[in-house]
Amino acid sequence: MSCNCSQGSENKELFNELGEFISSLPEQNESSLIQVLHRAQHIFGYLPREVQTYVAQKLNIPVARVYGVVSFYSYFTDTPRGEYVVQVCMGTGCFVKGSGKVLEAFEKSLNLKSGETSDDLKFTLSGVRCVGACGLAPVVIINEKVYGHVQSEDVESIIENHLVETLS
Repeated sequence: MSCNCSQGSENKELFNELGEFISSLPEQNESSLIQVLHRAQHIFGYLPREVQTYVAQKLNIPVARVYGVVSFYSYFTDTPRGEYVVQVCMGTGCFVKGSGKVLEAFEKSLNLKSGETSDDLKFTLSGVRCVGACGLAPVVIINEKVYGHVQSEDVESIIENHLVETLS
């Protein structure tokens, strides 16, 4: 198996960073796969095929095994995500308190359906399983900031306030 992922690529520095991380691990085999994928996604923002191939080569495992892990865990993505990842909890506690309407309001406001990313890569919208903050239901997470007790009429101000906070 051969991968020329970092050769002649604009991403050469990113591949070098990932390669250095992998080299620093005590074990460079399948037992490190999830840890390596976490770091790779942090570095690249997502896990495209060339990154998965690179990881497979460095860990000496089949690309199919890497792809299997990437496609199994919802945390990993093989498509680019937006700068702002909006997650609306759809767990039971949030759902019974109106998270479905909150998700619809985000869909309308961002002109996206759940699971989509805007063409300008500004926003990704996702309905997600329980985030473990049931006492704050319904919950919305934008990147790592948690918004609790969200109602559909709060959506516009949440988007505006979050953008202002992150730009200042």
